[in-house]
Amino acid sequence: MVGAIASGQISEYIGRKGSLMIAAIPNIIGWLAISFARDSSFLYMGRLLEGFGVGIISYTVPVYIAEIAPQNLRGALGSVNQLSVTIGIMLAYLLGLFVQWRILAVLGILPCVVLIPGLFFIPESPRWLAKMGMTEDFEASLQVLRGFDTDISLEVNEIKRSVASTSRRTTIRFAELKRRKYWLPLMIGIGLLFLQQLSGINGVLFYSSTIFESAGISDSNAATFGLGAVQVIATGVTTWLADKAGRRLLLIVSSSGMTVSLLLVAVSFFVQDYVSDESTVYNILGILSIVGVVGMVVAFSLGIGPIPWIIMSEILPINIKGLAGSVATLANWFSSFGVTMTANLLLNWSSGGTFTIYMIVSAFTIAFTTIWVPETKGRTLEEIQSSFR
Repeated sequence: MVGAIASGQISEYIGRKGSLMIAAIPNIIGWLAISFARDSSFLYMGRLLEGFGVGIISYTVPVYIAEIAPQNLRGALGSVNQLSVTIGIMLAYLLGLFVQWRILAVLGILPCVVLIPGLFFIPESPRWLAKMGMTEDFEASLQVLRGFDTDISLEVNEIKRSVASTSRRTTIRFAELKRRKYWLPLMIGIGLLFLQQLSGINGVLFYSSTIFESAGISDSNAATFGLGAVQVIATGVTTWLADKAGRRLLLIVSSSGMTVSLLLVAVSFFVQDYVSDESTVYNILGILSIVGVVGMVVAFSLGIGPIPWIIMSEILPINIKGLAGSVATLANWFSSFGVTMTANLLLNWSSGGTFTIYMIVSAFTIAFTTIWVPETKGRTLEEIQSSFR
């Protein structure tokens, strides 16, 4: 959450590349503190540093991707961010089956070490450079991204018009966010990222071993790895669909699938409380609850997982992206914190009740998307942002 608060301002003043470079440093130190921990205080310190770094990265990466991607590939490239996250989770599940946690922490350093030198070989966001008044650098960056044989004059003029009313270092006050062109995209961005976490996905992923044990699975760790693999495949499908089906449709389909899956899990756990542990019905209900959990993860990965980050990075006007993006990312991690802290307590209270709560949130997400979320497929960032005026 602290990283989320800082992310927008850091990325506004030192650029998207600079933000990612800064974020890699606490990540490296955090993993080292965890790996060589002598007592729990080292673990807490490492977790705090990791959280700060991830808070910055989770905002900066989707914004950078949205700002460099051509409009016809923006959905697919934005989904690659979430695909990479799910691959990382799956690898952590897999390696956790074979290596000690200290070695796992050392392995966590490797992506951070690759990131820092890798950033020297990629261009800065042309839209950030344009906003900062670096006209020559902005055009050179865009030319590198689009290819040296591509005519970029139309895109250059469109970006210039978009930032023409924005001074080099505009400071937006909270009072100005009351204007419709600001509050509406901010509300949509915050709402989607808030609902994404309140759907309970992190509670399910973090406590999946416990859930599988409750459902009667003997090797719950292997089942958890299988869940991670399913999530990677489903997110890969979204990468292909994002620019074909559209963001809005994927969100509605995803939320509907989650609602049905969560209903199946909730009913299975409720009925299990009233049948004998030795009965065939109990075993069937256990299988149904696992099918529901897998269905939830698949449905989440098809839309509500990657799409909110894509939409947040697309709809926020460039002159409030730092402040508004920080607020939206903070809402995401605040709700993630709440879900993670309460998931175990809720599961101990009632597994069926826990999944019922998550189901209600998913049903509400369908209504929220239908009423408020615009379609952004095939439109430039400038067209999307001008539509809110």
